[in-house]
Amino acid sequence: MKIAVLDAQGAGLGQTIIKKIHKEIGLNVYIIALGTNTFATSKMIKAGADIGISEESAICSFCITNKVDSIIGPIGMLCSGGINGEVTPMIAKSIYNMDCTKYIIPLQKHGIYIPGTRNMQIKDIIEDIVLHIKNNIKL
Repeated sequence: MKIAVLDAQGAGLGQTIIKKIHKEIGLNVYIIALGTNTFATSKMIKAGADIGISEESAICSFCITNKVDSIIGPIGMLCSGGINGEVTPMIAKSIYNMDCTKYIIPLQKHGIYIPGTRNMQIKDIIEDIVLHIKNNIKL
């Protein structure tokens, strides 16, 4: 199973997701860190990603030419200008067009409110995502 994790800035969310995947699923998964900057990518590699890809052109190329089972990231990964402007229109389009399950973490700081998520903590959302992936692993 191949999972891409996208994050930006300091990649705190991406690191948490990667560590949780390794803890709950183990070695049955290959994790690709997609960092909008090299600092974010290096942090996700240190958290256990198998490979890291940084910057717009490399992320877009990866999304267009590779097949993954799922991609995980904050809701800003689908929004041009998301994650404090680090998600470019090309990144958002490339991610949106990927033929895989997209796990979206509804951070409210992007000015997007998703009904039903108000009382959910990020750790609970990540737990739910990892459980869904674990239950859908094709052996």
